[in-house]
Amino acid sequence: MLVDHHCHLDFPQFAEDRAGVIARAKAAGVGVAVTISTRVKRLPELLEIASAFDNVFCSVGTHPHQADEETDVTTDELVRLAAQPKVVAIGEAGLDYFYKKSTPENQAEGFRRHIRAARITGLPLEIHTRDAETDTTRILSEEHAAGGAFPAILHCYTGGMDLAQHALGLGLYVSFSGVVSFKKSDALREVANSVPLDRLLVETDAPFLAPEPHRGRTNEPAFVRHTAAALAKSRGVTLDEIEVATTENFFRLFRKVPRSLAPAGMPA
Repeated sequence: MLVDHHCHLDFPQFAEDRAGVIARAKAAGVGVAVTISTRVKRLPELLEIASAFDNVFCSVGTHPHQADEETDVTTDELVRLAAQPKVVAIGEAGLDYFYKKSTPENQAEGFRRHIRAARITGLPLEIHTRDAETDTTRILSEEHAAGGAFPAILHCYTGGMDLAQHALGLGLYVSFSGVVSFKKSDALREVANSVPLDRLLVETDAPFLAPEPHRGRTNEPAFVRHTAAALAKSRGVTLDEIEVATTENFFRLFRKVPRSLAPAGMPA
């Protein structure tokens, strides 16, 4: 069994065939999917999708692209909304200096609010970071020093070795998408190979970043198997080993997801 802990099932690419997407994921051995929030105000849409499928869950949070839109979202509100049964994660939040769709100041303040919500709730924070490694490292360090540990994932990681190792030192997990399967991703595969097996996750970030051999197509949760296969090849292990490790890691970190969905025999 595999898990896609980060996809966007509410995006328009899936509007006409969402049930088919979930069915294809199940057929590919993907047992659980988490559809990730980009705007808190759109949480009702995510909850409607998650409620329609026993094996689909969601997060609550504000993407850094939308940080300027949701400056009024407080940590207390995130904590309150996260109490709903189908909400199993916080975010995605973080820093994106590539597109700069929101100011760095609002992105940083939103990032900090989400970190605090993750610490309070114990739910993992899905961290988005792009072209912002220095500030991401600084904020993670400052928040860890000020308030203690918090559960989090560097999602769809495409950064360098330094940030990945720093995050691992703070107890975070590192997750890889289809980018790790691309022919020119040797440096990223080197980073992926350095992540301990018990801190490794896989995802699609669907509908974006479809892995080889589907690159250029609309990505979907079923394709996470190709990302797992690319990691297995790069690390010199079997696909089964990646499946077992990443699924165990998911259920350890996403503690609200019912253990009844885990494969038989998986450690509690």
